[in-house]
Amino acid sequence: MKIAFLGPHASFTQLATTQLFPNEELLPQANILDCFAAVERGEVDKAVVPLENSIEGTVSMTLDYLYKTPSIKIEAEAVMPIAHHLMIHPDNKIEDVERIYSHPQALAQSFHFLDTHYKNIQRQDFSSTAAAAKFVSENPDQRIAAVANQFAANLYGLKITNRNIQDFEQNHTRFIVISKEGHFYKNKNLEALGEKSGLLITLPEDHAGGLHQVLSVFAWRKMNLSKIESRTLKTGLGNYFFFINVAGEWNPVLHQNALQELESIHASVDFLGNYKEFLLEA
Repeated sequence: MKIAFLGPHASFTQLATTQLFPNEELLPQANILDCFAAVERGEVDKAVVPLENSIEGTVSMTLDYLYKTPSIKIEAEAVMPIAHHLMIHPDNKIEDVERIYSHPQALAQSFHFLDTHYKNIQRQDFSSTAAAAKFVSENPDQRIAAVANQFAANLYGLKITNRNIQDFEQNHTRFIVISKEGHFYKNKNLEALGEKSGLLITLPEDHAGGLHQVLSVFAWRKMNLSKIESRTLKTGLGNYFFFINVAGEWNPVLHQNALQELESIHASVDFLGNYKEFLLEA
């Protein structure tokens, strides 16, 4: 199979993808939109993209494209611990560094460490942590450093000066496997954390009690919602769709009846699939 992932090489998404699909052909993509487009056009069988970080929150672009491409479903979720390291070209010294490059989220997740130890060094956003590491490796004449992972340091031959600089130990990112088939992903080599279903729900109109009416569909059935998040429809202030996770195994009668009741109150429902959540290694 061909599996797309948010690149470039040595990105955190590649680390996740290599554990989920160790024997498949992996194709890096420049951005999340390219991952969705590759799946939708049939250029790849599946794709792996980030959905949420425990510190920075939901990746809004992923939610937006799930909404915009209803043909694409979720096959699995995977949670991976995130470790950030500060690295430089081996020919340089950390004392001489004048600028630190990385993805904005990596810089945000390492803000307090960098502010304490390298307060006077300018920080600059880069497209990804891996791209920042690659840039540092290709420019030994510049006094620069990167915040990236161990895989990037190994791939691009960089020297790690400070390890585990993330501000919070419990820094995890949740990734999703997407496809047009929506198969139930299985992997006996990975620890399964649980099972859930994903829904995208749009209210028929903005009226008092509308969201309560939707949530009551799950409440009286005692269906546990492990996540509910709103995203703007981009059609005007106050217009939203909702991403909802229902915890537990799929019950053909209970869940299907809930979907039918949502439709009966004229809510638009996109069922993203029932899937397992797996634990990956850092």
